[in-house]
Amino acid sequence: MFDSAALVVIDVQAGFDDPRLGRRSNPECEGNVAALIEAWRAADRPIVFVRHDSLEDGSPLASGAPGNAFKDAVSGEPDLLVVKHVHSAFYGRPNLDGWLQDLGIGQVVICGIQTNVCCETTARMASDLGYETTFVLDATCTFDTAGPDGSVVLAEDLMRVTAASLHGEFATVVNTADLI
Repeated sequence: MFDSAALVVIDVQAGFDDPRLGRRSNPECEGNVAALIEAWRAADRPIVFVRHDSLEDGSPLASGAPGNAFKDAVSGEPDLLVVKHVHSAFYGRPNLDGWLQDLGIGQVVICGIQTNVCCETTARMASDLGYETTFVLDATCTFDTAGPDGSVVLAEDLMRVTAASLHGEFATVVNTADLI
């Protein structure tokens, strides 16, 4: 089913360990990302690493900052490295959509950080561009977030809402063990 699917690993960067980001969900995220990368390599399937080079002053993800580096879970060389400054990997460089099209890849499997931000945005756009999209929920994580009224939405709730919003409409939501 996933013989030609590209694994898209989004923003698994050291800067997301910054304590200013607050409480985080899913401590198994990085281990699951590493398992996906290992499975994709073993099957000789295409792997894309996406790195967020923040343009915000003081961001732990700024180019050249220690937090810009990939975490240890993201090992080896990808088939493609996409660098972006916004939420969707499809707005990075080099052009992810063009690369996938050139290789005849019609399926993407998405994992990384943050569940409800860059991962969800990329999944929605992948679907809109016509890709069969799989979202590996337990290979993502996010952070508690204050809503517009100041109340805190727990990271786990954000993950569940992302899964409910994506599944069946934009993507098939799965977990790592079931996928590999």
